[in-house]
Amino acid sequence: MTTTDDAKRSKFLALVLRHDPGRIGIELDEGGWTSVPALLAACAAHGVPISAEALRALVERSDKQRFALSPDGTRIRASQGHSVPVDLGLPVVTPPERLFHGTVEAALAGIRERGLLRGSRHDVHLSSDPATAARVGARRGRPVVLAVRAAEMAAVGHAFRRADNGVWLVEHVPPEFVELPAPTPCPTDPHSDSPHAPPA
Repeated sequence: MTTTDDAKRSKFLALVLRHDPGRIGIELDEGGWTSVPALLAACAAHGVPISAEALRALVERSDKQRFALSPDGTRIRASQGHSVPVDLGLPVVTPPERLFHGTVEAALAGIRERGLLRGSRHDVHLSSDPATAARVGARRGRPVVLAVRAAEMAAVGHAFRRADNGVWLVEHVPPEFVELPAPTPCPTDPHSDSPHAPPA
């Protein structure tokens, strides 16, 4: 497969394994898993043919590790990001002192007021390093990277989990735990504070 083929198939798999398995007539179990043979047959029937070997290569080559195969290779699931009801069975773990979240400037006002919300997903997604968070934010425009005081959150009872691909998951990040950039001042009349400004 070419890189373009990989990208198209990866996006299609993300759609059906995270959000809309019924689109191709597959079912996910409570842990988000589905049968690899059933998935491949359904993909082929819906115009997205992929072999078992190509699927394994796509999973192994993905720098985002979006998908996970079972040890015997017979089942597959999305690592995180579901909007359909699943329980990934991830244990609660202690986070590092800080985690990071990539966003864009247009979202900052809402974050200042409400914190980081999970939206249609099960959890807020956080990265362990600023560079990864910046890549996530760049999908929506010029990225802004926010630091989250994760250890402080855990200390007051917020439960953190870590997906198979290293993404950190938490239900909500209240605004008091988000380190936001200073608000941009509103433009003002450059003469307003000048002693030489003309009288009103």
